[in-house]
Amino acid sequence: MRILLTGSCGYVGSALVPKLIDAGHRVFGIDVGWFTDNPLPKDVRTIKDLGDIECIIHLAAISNDPSVAYYPRLSWETTVLATQQLAQMAVKTGCRFIYASSVSVYGADRGMVTEDMDVQPLSDYNKTKMCAERVLLSYPDLHAQIIRPATICGLSPRMRLDLTVNTLTMQALTKGVMTVHGGSQMRPSIHIDDMTDLYVWMVDHPEVYGIYNAGFENHSVMELAIMVREKVRGSVIKVQDIFDKRSYKVNSDKILAAGFQTNKGVWDAIKEISNSFLLENLYDEPQHYNLDWMTHLGIKDE
Repeated sequence: MRILLTGSCGYVGSALVPKLIDAGHRVFGIDVGWFTDNPLPKDVRTIKDLGDIECIIHLAAISNDPSVAYYPRLSWETTVLATQQLAQMAVKTGCRFIYASSVSVYGADRGMVTEDMDVQPLSDYNKTKMCAERVLLSYPDLHAQIIRPATICGLSPRMRLDLTVNTLTMQALTKGVMTVHGGSQMRPSIHIDDMTDLYVWMVDHPEVYGIYNAGFENHSVMELAIMVREKVRGSVIKVQDIFDKRSYKVNSDKILAAGFQTNKGVWDAIKEISNSFLLENLYDEPQHYNLDWMTHLGIKDE
């Protein structure tokens, strides 16, 4: 299948490309190139023609709350406007559409969230994802496959260290101290191998469309820090009173009932990051933090 993958050089995209190729698909990557030496960067907002593309996997977005708060216009255009443009083209050509949303659309302190619950987005990041979902659902003939991932963890060719498990593990390895804000708030997680496997699985299962949660472990932030401490011996946990009110657990029975199977979890991610760091294959570098690197590059909100 000929697949257009937006955000192909990102945290998930760079790990997904080889899996799609191994599965026999032809992959046409689109990426703005901020986090890579991509010699042919292309902005997803500028795509005008899908050509003979048969499936879009739309990952491109400004990711995480701080980055979207800093770049609101860029975020709304990349996540919502670009999604609408791609959806219109996909409807005209009969192209399939797989979209990366986020469980953060559910909002704060919701308990166990399921796909039939209403969304209550808090931040602009959450709101952009919600709006993009509604754009896709407004085209019923598109049969969009919308995935709401939990917080992703684990190693990637384009590493991110501004995600909860990854952040705590790197703090323990480099500083010996993990900073936990509050600690009781719940964080659902998904290993990046399961995340990328799910996209490949979705390509093979067009009959599985609609909205699906993808988060297979629910831990409090403190529990995650304790897991890291078990791997990184001698590290300590420092609790700060600054409390992040986002807290929810994710039920992903729907996608499991459809036939998808998981293979890895948080503990695997902690071990893989630790081992890669000890082997000097992974370093705590500025380009692994989205907002820091974007501001370093002088990217403007336009």
